[in-house]
Amino acid sequence: MLDKRILENRGSANDGQARLKPAEREQSIEQLFRQNYSKMIHLARVLLYDGDEAEDVVQDIFLRVVESDIPPQNDSYFLIAVRNACLNRIRQMQLHEQVKRLLPVGGLQVGASSGMDGTGLQPIDKQLEQLNDIATFVDEQLEEPHRSIFHLRFDEDLTIAEIARRLVLNPNTTYKYLAQSIQNVRNHFKR
Repeated sequence: MLDKRILENRGSANDGQARLKPAEREQSIEQLFRQNYSKMIHLARVLLYDGDEAEDVVQDIFLRVVESDIPPQNDSYFLIAVRNACLNRIRQMQLHEQVKRLLPVGGLQVGASSGMDGTGLQPIDKQLEQLNDIATFVDEQLEEPHRSIFHLRFDEDLTIAEIARRLVLNPNTTYKYLAQSIQNVRNHFKR
């Protein structure tokens, strides 16, 4: 069934465009939905392997169609839109996974060094020295916005979304900058 959000979020047409009456527009959108939904949801499920994500993608596409106030002229638009939206989601998920792999659970770990008992644990003074070395490297070697993102993430413990809002950046861009910064730190301290 057509999500109520789609019908409630109808946009207004530009002055130079012919408008459909609300009832005709609703009927037109519902017809488009019925004609294309099964193909769209099938394609999204095949690409994403996740029914909930597939539903979200299809709903987002119909919301955009409703908000644009100009229904697409052919059905291929919907399949192309699904493909593009799914590819964007996949890229976004891959980026999130890459950053997760770069950020170990216990915080930033620079290198594999064993402590006094051979288990990988280090004395506090050695850990503090490493953290100070990292902070010095970040302050002296990283450019903006890499430096700010790194400090906001590790000094202030902000999430990527919070950092992106604070610095007025796209969250994906923020992820990329953080991943680059972490990789630079790792590469520097591997020597």
